[in-house]
Amino acid sequence: MPSITINENKLLILLQELIRIESVNPELISGGSGEKQISSYLKNYLEKLGLKTIVQKVSKNRSNIIGIMKGSGDGKSLILNGHMDTVGISGMEISPLKADLKNGNVYGRGSADMKSGIAAMLSACESILVNHIYLKGDVLLTFVVDEEFKSIGTERLLESFTAQAAIVCEPTDLKIGLAHKGFVWANVDVFGKAAHGSRPEEGIDAIIKAGKILSEIEKLDKKKLAGKSHPLLRYPSVHASVIKGGRELSTYPDFCRIQMERRTIPGEDANTFEEELNELINKLKMADSEFNAKSKIFFHRLPLETSKKESIVKSLNRSIKMVLNQRADFSGISWWMDSALISEAGIPAIAFGPSGRGLHGSVEYVNFQSVVHSATILANTMIDFCGISWKGRKLNEKQD
Repeated sequence: MPSITINENKLLILLQELIRIESVNPELISGGSGEKQISSYLKNYLEKLGLKTIVQKVSKNRSNIIGIMKGSGDGKSLILNGHMDTVGISGMEISPLKADLKNGNVYGRGSADMKSGIAAMLSACESILVNHIYLKGDVLLTFVVDEEFKSIGTERLLESFTAQAAIVCEPTDLKIGLAHKGFVWANVDVFGKAAHGSRPEEGIDAIIKAGKILSEIEKLDKKKLAGKSHPLLRYPSVHASVIKGGRELSTYPDFCRIQMERRTIPGEDANTFEEELNELINKLKMADSEFNAKSKIFFHRLPLETSKKESIVKSLNRSIKMVLNQRADFSGISWWMDSALISEAGIPAIAFGPSGRGLHGSVEYVNFQSVVHSATILANTMIDFCGISWKGRKLNEKQD
């Protein structure tokens, strides 16, 4: 395999420039700038590399950017995926957009999640080009919107693009992420009977009745779910996220809504949680004639589990051994990622990226040397998975 070197100074500048572009998801935070500015930056960067660049509109002022490094056509194609949006920046302890390098770490919102992954993707691709390495298969650099909310970007991407494998370049501490949890969001509506606060015989307190739901949810989480197990993800979980109910102090509340999140492991889906909720609601109805509630699943995403036998896992494993001179570690990831959507589309998907801390937190940073390692490993993985072509093409030749 050819020797790959990464221009570390250029990579650092790229990472800092990406962090300094505020790209807060407007669906999460009112007034967030969204991806318009960063997508323009990435489009220009890809075009300067000479790649075929596609702007894929997702919604108003929100577009995916796709760069295609075309191969000779006789190899396997690979998607590298990264999201451009971030969560909010309010209340961060260190300037969220300054992108300072301190003690080997680069700080700022999105530094770990996941502008470092985006920078590694671009740097890996650029290293292939500048080293005059020509691949058999295509590499698709896909920069998507809205991963931090409902992932409409990757959903839209998969309507038009496919490949033989994909790597989602989220921060994994340079481990191969084979699995991650899914999630299910549900409303549980509890019904009571409104009455004057001085007439308890006429009222049914929906909030009090909702407390019975909460008690059963705690039992479900601590007893039943804690007994399940996955080798990489441990156990699933459930928690009450939001509760709303009541009218005023002197009125028995006739309605209370609990919003819940159930984190799922492979083998579970939305139906799993729906059955659990129905079971506990029916149990409470049997025990209390005044209890009245119903549940509804309103959004869900499946978990991910990819086999070690997949070709992309083997290619990434070999590249990690070459670059780090150590065996690759396999991991499960607690949070959800776009890799599950890609896998559902029939594309074997894994996660791999640098080491960072403080994702969504008040202090977020990424270890810069791990970004360099990520870029080097990704470049070697492209070569290993897509194969080297000897047909050749000119460096930075415009690809149609």
